[in-house]
Amino acid sequence: MRIPYWWPQLGFQVWLIFIGRLISQTGTGFTLFYTTLFFVNQVGLTATQVGLGLGMMAFAGVFGRLLGGSMADGAWGRRSTLILSLAISALGSFGFALSHGFWSFALANLAAGFGQGLYWPPVEAVVADLTTREQRNEAYALNRLGDNLGLSLGAAMASVLVALTKNYRLLFVIDGLTYLAFLALLWLCVQETRVAQPAAEPLLAGWKVALRDRPLWVFALANIFFTTYIAQLSSSLPLYLRKGAGIPEVQIGPLFALHGAIVALLQIPVARWLNRLTRIQGLQGSALMWGLGFGLVWLSGPAAQLGAMPAIGMAALALAVLSLALASYNPSASALVADLAPEHLRGVYLSINSLCWAAGFAVGPLIGGVALDLPPPWAGGLWLFWVASVGLVWGILSFLDSILPRRVNAATVFPPKAAVPLHNAEP
Repeated sequence: MRIPYWWPQLGFQVWLIFIGRLISQTGTGFTLFYTTLFFVNQVGLTATQVGLGLGMMAFAGVFGRLLGGSMADGAWGRRSTLILSLAISALGSFGFALSHGFWSFALANLAAGFGQGLYWPPVEAVVADLTTREQRNEAYALNRLGDNLGLSLGAAMASVLVALTKNYRLLFVIDGLTYLAFLALLWLCVQETRVAQPAAEPLLAGWKVALRDRPLWVFALANIFFTTYIAQLSSSLPLYLRKGAGIPEVQIGPLFALHGAIVALLQIPVARWLNRLTRIQGLQGSALMWGLGFGLVWLSGPAAQLGAMPAIGMAALALAVLSLALASYNPSASALVADLAPEHLRGVYLSINSLCWAAGFAVGPLIGGVALDLPPPWAGGLWLFWVASVGLVWGILSFLDSILPRRVNAATVFPPKAAVPLHNAEP
């Protein structure tokens, strides 16, 4: 089997990871929009109890990320850490299916959060291990494509399943089974990818090296802004479009479906185009797109005064620009951290990248919630605040550009290659 020349020329195991992520994220899509609704409306928990449980999930995820990076770099390795994370995540999903009260719900959240935290550092490190520097933009883009497609497919199938069966617990069972399917794929088909042998050091020894890496922490500061921007897409933006721009709920769903489709279509072409730029230039371009997109979101509020269609048109344009911002951010950020990391510490470095996501998704909804509780004219100021913050992000990235080693921040332009056999595509 040969890969067409216009598709990413990546190794067989990279494609297996893509398939596994597609499967597991499809399961996540089954529960993405229904967890809160089910446990409040069907099980009878209060919204406060559900919020507390989800907070416990995030808290457990932080510990999972810290431990997952060290385990992936140490004696456990990438493969075993991934298998353990998927097993724990599956237990969490089955725990949700069996939950009938707050304490069982809380335990399921702890298991799910810890499993997800363990998952991200090794799964990102595997991609770095299996690719050359020149391939990483496209490799990370491919895997993000699997994540996005899986979430979209799962959400669509969940809506049909709920409409037909009214059985919400089945959604969590399916989620657990998809984790086990990815686990089986890893167990049977994927080899350990860590090349360097673990030294006889304490489990958290790699963090001492990472904590002294100045460029890594400068990047982390900028990255928290990026992940806070991403959090707005699922937290503040739908609420603002409904209340601030007056767009009916029935039309907001299709707008976000269009956003997901654009991200999926752009992911690979944008990643290939980013090879013309340095990692920092790619991130700076993404920052400009975030600023432009948030400016258009703000304009959707005043556009509502002209009628429903101008508001919807402005929102659609904003989401299209934000799709480009997201598609250009994902490969650039992960590839930069993978390039910066010593080979034997990729798990730890990528766990710091993952912790930025935890921080952004903790801070972003909080800032957005406070702002959107203000009267309508002031609530729109949230988006102008994010536009203004892009200047700070640009400055941080410019400083980072001045301290990065050349080997980390060089462009990776290469001539097109002919199609290669799939089984021989590994670097």
